[in-house]
Amino acid sequence: DFLPLKCDACGEVFCKDHIRYDDHKCSSAYKKNVQVPVCPLCNTPIPVQKGEVPDIVVGAHIDMDCKYNPAQQKQKIFTNKCIKPGCKRREMMKVFCEQCGGNFCIKHRHPLDHECKGSRQPLSKA
Repeated sequence: DFLPLKCDACGEVFCKDHIRYDDHKCSSAYKKNVQVPVCPLCNTPIPVQKGEVPDIVVGAHIDMDCKYNPAQQKQKIFTNKCIKPGCKRREMMKVFCEQCGGNFCIKHRHPLDHECKGSRQPLSKA
């Protein structure tokens, strides 16, 4: 079953079991590899010119112009904590009381819901 097949990357002759680049550990496989490597940090596709080694190009991208920001991965969305005693809810946006100026969650946003001390007359009985 030896079928002489010529590797299109390195030019060597192999049988059908060893014609794949990985099977014969082709040192010229990168010349025929048409996949676009993606930066593992910023998930940006990195253009590789014909004849360049993708690992070296991605490494240069990481060293020079990678836009990866590790602090951005850790940012929390719900950062605005309700100041009503006992409430541990957080909201994405600040919800201020018009009377006392405190930051509350949606549940405690109305003056009657957080026992507002801003003015004696509540604006509504919502």
